[in-house]
Order: sequence, then structure tokens, then C-alpha cells
Amino acid sequence: MATFERYLSVWVALCIVAGIGLGYALPGLFAAIASVEVAKVNLFVAVLIWLMIIPMLLKIDLAALGSVRQHWKGVGVTLFINWAVKPFSMTLLGAFLLGYLFRPLLPESDISSYIAGLILLAAAPCTAMVFVWSNLCDGDPTYTLSQVALNDIIMVFAFAPLVAMLLGVASIAVPWDTLLISVALYIVVPVIAAQFIRRAVLSAVGQPGLDRLLGRLGPTSLFALLTTLVLLFGFQGEAIIAHPLVIALIAVPILIQVYCNAGLAYWLSRRFGVAWCVAAPSALIGASNFFELAVAAAISLFGLKSGAALATVVGVLVEVPVMLSVVSIVKRTRLWYEAGIRG
Repeated sequence: MATFERYLSVWVALCIVAGIGLGYALPGLFAAIASVEVAKVNLFVAVLIWLMIIPMLLKIDLAALGSVRQHWKGVGVTLFINWAVKPFSMTLLGAFLLGYLFRPLLPESDISSYIAGLILLAAAPCTAMVFVWSNLCDGDPTYTLSQVALNDIIMVFAFAPLVAMLLGVASIAVPWDTLLISVALYIVVPVIAAQFIRRAVLSAVGQPGLDRLLGRLGPTSLFALLTTLVLLFGFQGEAIIAHPLVIALIAVPILIQVYCNAGLAYWLSRRFGVAWCVAAPSALIGASNFFELAVAAAISLFGLKSGAALATVVGVLVEVPVMLSVVSIVKRTRLWYEAGIRG
């Protein structure tokens, strides 16, 4: 399995290509799969996310969540990036790059819609998928769960007014059913399932048995991730092939924002003396997005064929390969980071 993990970026690239190709060649099949949803939450994707994150959640002892208080600086850094930096920096990047620099290359009538989609994307911080990124860089699982739960709570209250303010409208119709069902399916259900399994295994065979189970389930998480990629890119295969230049231009502000926010979170964590096992997932949480909610909100507000919906889809396109690169960067710079902490 170590060899497979070493070439994970290669498998991700192959799955992206396969998903786009299959989505373009078999649009009816992927449309049928996409239709199996509740409040725009795809049930196939939900099951795959369970398979991705339940093995990681098995490592978490909920009784130890109180210990996350010692990492309050890391929590503060992530909250600052997610809610005070990311939405506003994306608004500025979208207005400058899409509204000014790339304007001659884009359909004039869709530019404001593209920017709106970027705002929706930035206003929804990552939830379930971040367990994958945190696990890949050996991040503290209790911190990750606590931070995700805190983001979910804040999002329920802050998403609508924040997006409304940045879009410049008096009110916004948030797809509450999508938000709440997403949180339930992607976070609450797998956390409960993982804790039930964890306690049952510990009571039956103890910690050695749990360790053996985790070793067997490790490959399941990665295969579920790769299968999810094929589905997500298959859903958008036709759109990707039909609008390659537009998608490439929309991706520019997203890429800039991801790397800048991850870098800022990582640097601030180092300045404040945050342990690396918290700083690494903090950078990843600060940079990634809850693209399922963003896509659903864009469709609800602007329509399925809108520029806003297309812009949020680009978030799906860049999420996995870019976050894998951030995982690689934080792992490669661990010695540099910890040398600064000791200093």
C-alpha cells in the first residue's frame, strides 16, 4: 500500500481523465447517478465519503476532544482564515481577474455570475473531505474533528448574511435543506457510525484489534476517494469539454486563493507556536471548500446552466489535485516548521 500511496497523485490524475471521458461518452449514465439525491445531496457520493472518512474517524476517542483546548491558537488561525480572509480575498480576486484582467476572454453577460459563484465557494469552508487531507499528512484527528464541527455550526448562521453582503443583495435564499442534510450525511452519520464500531471493536478485541482493523480499512479510504473523483468529474464531463478556456480562467483565482490561504494559515501557525500536527490540517482546512454546498447554492440561486454554477464546479475540479499538493508541501516542510517552533 505504501507504493500505491506514493503514486497517489498519478492515480488521481488518471481518475480525473477517466471521469471526464466517461462523463462525456456516457452522459445518460452519469445523469441517472446524479439524480439519486436528497436536497441536491448525491447519495452515491455520500456513501463514498463515509467509506473515505469512517476509517479516519475510528482513530478518534470522543472523550479526548476536550484536549483540543490546548490547540486554541490553531483553532483561532483557521477561523480567521475561513471567515475573515477567504470570502473577502476571493471577492477581490474575482473582481480583478475575471472582472478586469480576463474580461476580454470571457462572455460579458456571465462575468458577474462567475464572480458570484466564486464567492459562494469561498464562503463555505471545507467539512468532510478535510478528514482525508488531515489523515494523509498525519494531522491531529481530534483537532480536525473539532474544527470541522465548529465550522459547521458557524456556517449555519454566517453563510447567508456573509454571501448576501458580498453579493450586494438584501437577502439570499440559502438551501437550508442542502446545508443541514449535507452536515448530517457527511459528518453526523459517519461520526456516530465510527464511534459505534470503535467501541464494539475495543470491547471485543481491544486496541490491537482496532489497529488491525485500521490497517485493513486504510486502502478502502483511498479507493473510495478515487471512485468519488470519477463520479464528480463524470457529472461535469460535458461542461468541462465544452468550456475549457472559461474553466481555466476561473481556476486562476481559486488556485491563487488556495495556496495563499494555506500558506498564510501555515505561517501564522508557525509564528504562534502551534504544533505541526495541528498546523498542517489548519492550513488544509483554511484553504479548502465545502464545494457540495457551494454548487447546490449556486444552482438554487442562479440556475443549473448559470455561470455561478459553472464557477463552483471549477472548485470541484481543482479541489483534490490542489489539496494533494498542499499535503505534499506541508509534509516536505515539516523540519523547517518545527525548527521555527523550537527557535
